[in-house]
Amino acid sequence: MKILVTGGAGFIGSAVVRLAIARGHQVVNLDALTYAANLANVAMVAGHPAYAFEQADIRDRAALDRILARHAPDAVMHLAAESHVDRSIDGPGDFVSTNVTGTFHLLEAARKYWTGQGKPAEFRFHHVSTDEVFGSLPPDPAVRFTEDTPYDPRSPYSASKAASDHLVRAWGETYGLPVVLSNCSNNYGPYHFPEKLIPVVILNALAGKPLPIYGTGANIRDWLYVEDHADALLLVLTQGALGRSYNIGGENERSNLDLVRTLCAILDRLHPKAAGSYADQIAFVADRPGHDARYAIDPSRIGAELGWRPSVTVEQGLERTVRWYLDNEDWWRPLLDRQGVGQRLGIKA
Repeated sequence: MKILVTGGAGFIGSAVVRLAIARGHQVVNLDALTYAANLANVAMVAGHPAYAFEQADIRDRAALDRILARHAPDAVMHLAAESHVDRSIDGPGDFVSTNVTGTFHLLEAARKYWTGQGKPAEFRFHHVSTDEVFGSLPPDPAVRFTEDTPYDPRSPYSASKAASDHLVRAWGETYGLPVVLSNCSNNYGPYHFPEKLIPVVILNALAGKPLPIYGTGANIRDWLYVEDHADALLLVLTQGALGRSYNIGGENERSNLDLVRTLCAILDRLHPKAAGSYADQIAFVADRPGHDARYAIDPSRIGAELGWRPSVTVEQGLERTVRWYLDNEDWWRPLLDRQGVGQRLGIKA
């Protein structure tokens, strides 16, 4: 299968690209190379004969038409998005422009291409989204997001992703475009851009800086190892039912405070300080505006219909992640100079 992956130089997209190439697929990586993208994420496949790269913005309809015509993919996997909640609070326009308008242009380009090819039955448009579109959950562990949970986005980021989800479903219903959707929980792992919680904690710990935790640290997230997610995404793309959505979760709920303490314990063991524990650097900071209390995904559908389950516990995944950052300073060190990295964002509300 030849897959056009949008956002393939980003965190999750690059994991998909690497895994797809390893499994014998052809991949066209379309990425605008904005601040969070990094071609080093796919350097190990850049010379592979099954890999091609196209620098383009999903808001550039002419470029999309040209790339689809040139490469004639069998499927589009759409991961390109602005995704940082704090940045969406400070600059919501970029999120509406990329996540909503960009998805519209990609859908229209895909529809034109698919129609021009004679509407092949095997074509797929897979839209990759987030559990944040469902809003916030109560603390009851029996209550989790399902595919039927009503949408209730609370941030500019989640609202823009909810809008893009609705566009994809509408193009499936109105135009018959063969779409599948997936909504994932919080990803983590190697190549994670250093503005999200886990890489921030690891790198701040190593630098002797405070480990910032919003509010009391009681907010709960379901953590999904990025390579498990890439495996699930390829499964949904190739075996998911048309028009169907699939929730992909790690079944690893942790409060932010517990997560940071676990990271500190791993660092204490793998890279001990001269004195004390990395946990001594924990610092509670003013909470994010509109901070959702809890996310948790019920992955029953993808398990029952496609036979998928996460393979990595959060403890295993965090240790792998810490080891990767310890071993790959040449990857993360240059990223610390990029715009906004290391600054507290999302406090303008």
